[in-house]
Amino acid sequence: MNRREFLSVAAAAPAGLALAKDEPAMMPLVDCHQHLWDLTKIRLSWVKPDDPLNHSFTPTEYAEATKGLNVVKSVYMEVDVVEADLQKEADYVLGLIRSKSSPTVAAVLGGRPNKGDEFRKWVDQFKGSPHVKGLRQVVHTEHTPPGYSTTKEFIAGVRYLGEIGLSWDICQRPEDLPDAVKLVSECPGTRFILDHCGNAPILDARKLEQWKKDIAKVAGHKNVVGKVSGIIAQVKKGAWSADQLAPAINHTLEVFGPDRVMWAGDWPVCTLGAALKDWVAAAKEIVQGRPAEQQRKLFHDNAVRFYGL
Repeated sequence: MNRREFLSVAAAAPAGLALAKDEPAMMPLVDCHQHLWDLTKIRLSWVKPDDPLNHSFTPTEYAEATKGLNVVKSVYMEVDVVEADLQKEADYVLGLIRSKSSPTVAAVLGGRPNKGDEFRKWVDQFKGSPHVKGLRQVVHTEHTPPGYSTTKEFIAGVRYLGEIGLSWDICQRPEDLPDAVKLVSECPGTRFILDHCGNAPILDARKLEQWKKDIAKVAGHKNVVGKVSGIIAQVKKGAWSADQLAPAINHTLEVFGPDRVMWAGDWPVCTLGAALKDWVAAAKEIVQGRPAEQQRKLFHDNAVRFYGL
């Protein structure tokens, strides 16, 4: 990124937001939460006809969104397809990775741990894969009530992932973080990633205080890493500042420590609140006072190490 490009990114940011002045503009980024979907190939379980995300988002659009950001690698994150399309999703993404036509080098695929032997058979195809790093199921929908991720069957499925070397991404309501604590404690041999700062309720100060206590309990388990992602989608587009995001990001960094936190884009879902370049700029501004080594760990090194990229 040359000086003109650097300044153009800063100028495009929301009021009160600017890129950190004392950091290298070309710091390499690993985006470990990249969504892609081609609606001619898979069906999403959550998209409604009038949803702003109700169209395809492919590597072409991602390349445009990341232009000038120095994203050197990305990790695909499952997109909550209808259950019947899980294999189609896996085939699409693994084909993309093998083509080496984009920065996508690894994947976290969708799965249903509560399916018992069916789940084990499903994930066995990825055992030893250099590309599949883990699995996830979004458990904050109307189909997944509180306690969904603490059933005997669900815990057994996630425990099995650890046995075959795969991780599990936790993505659920902030009020369900105690469920995450139980799941993590019951699966000490599985590596976990807590998505989206535990879905921190950044716009509700009262709920944020309880979230701080609960996410600290999750972080107390050393087999969990935190992911700084997702929260940008909560803000009002065009009317937000980095100050709204800072408490959640800083607390996540504090409770997990500099070696167990990874930044991620959550594109294109992030665009509900801001363009990806503005989310990057906000995150960099918030952490600019931290040592350069810690910043590089957050934006690059920890993801490379955790996922073996």
